[in-house]
Amino acid sequence: MHRTGPPAATAEAPAPLDVPPAIVRVLGLPPLLLAKVTVDQARGAVCVWGTERLTGETAVDLGEPLDTAGRWFPRACRRHVADRAHRALLVHAPGCGDCRKRPAPSETAACETARALYRLVRDGRR
Repeated sequence: MHRTGPPAATAEAPAPLDVPPAIVRVLGLPPLLLAKVTVDQARGAVCVWGTERLTGETAVDLGEPLDTAGRWFPRACRRHVADRAHRALLVHAPGCGDCRKRPAPSETAACETARALYRLVRDGRR
């Protein structure tokens, strides 16, 4: 067989996003009953903040919170996680003493919450 060009590159799936439980709370995960979460959203088949169908490669696991209605398995798409993290960062930073401090050029930001949210914004939009 004669090839006229280089072999097609295969697209790599993006690395899974790691969302610590404390950050899930900051993102504003809706309560199971109050949000009128669908059955598919509650079991993690559909984005909890949208209507996107999720697969093992596209889903961001948001833990297994225990709600007044029981345990559920919320997951989200990367785009909605990035959007939620961006909004949460804008709400969090002005009221956080560590976020308002300006670190020296050789230092990293002291606020773990802001760093985790920033990573979710950056990595979720890839």
